Amino acid sequence: MAILDRTDQGAIARLTLNSPGNLNALSDAMLAALQSEFDRLAQDRHIRVITLMGAGKAFCAGHDLKEMTAGRQAEDGGRAYFADLFARCARMMTTILTLPQPVIAAPHGIATAAGCQLVASCDMAVAAHGSRFGVNGVNIGLFCSTPMVALSRNIPRKQAFEMLTTGQFIDTARAAELGLINRAVPPEDLESETMALAETVASKLGSAVRIGKRAFYDQLDMGLEAAYAHTGAVMVENMLDRDTAEGIAAFIDKRAPDWDQ
Repeated sequence: MAILDRTDQGAIARLTLNSPGNLNALSDAMLAALQSEFDRLAQDRHIRVITLMGAGKAFCAGHDLKEMTAGRQAEDGGRAYFADLFARCARMMTTILTLPQPVIAAPHGIATAAGCQLVASCDMAVAAHGSRFGVNGVNIGLFCSTPMVALSRNIPRKQAFEMLTTGQFIDTARAAELGLINRAVPPEDLESETMALAETVASKLGSAVRIGKRAFYDQLDMGLEAAYAHTGAVMVENMLDRDTAEGIAAFIDKRAPDWDQ
């Protein structure tokens, strides 16, 4: 049984964390599988959108604490293992942002610690009603410092700090209010609603979405003037695309565009 399942539906790659026995924890094997699949998808121009779900009763419970405990048995107390673990996890999370395709998380059950980080790292999220989100490491004496990076870039800082220091869960209503997820839907509709969003995005011009995603994250780290200069240059390149010209002509002519991509 693969720890990470992939099924393609048209231009949509559907990834499923498939380790329900440990609540789809980000074990060494799961991190490796996600990184490998994301690296493949980065080169796949046929795929326009990626969805990410979890098998079993939870989306993802964060790092595998049993593996982390075993890592402490090394002569250095686990220093080298932990440094490598968090570096590998950070690489996988940042790969999501650099993928040319939008990634939509579809959490259910719980998304805790690095599992919450995974939701925050995705470009969009549709959650099942009843899902809970938390960065709960502080409850066992481990502050969720790396999950904090993605979380604090998704929600207001005071609310992020409250979650990090109290270790309390938030529900889907609060997660949507804060901006951690786009929306919540009935559990029985999670897959269909996620796919509906994915299909809408996949129907757009692929080249436009690819350059738009890259520009979106690039400009967030810039000052206002630099952001406008950068995105202006991006729009120039976008306007010179043959398919963009076709899209504009089709809109004026009131017909469907004949796109190559």
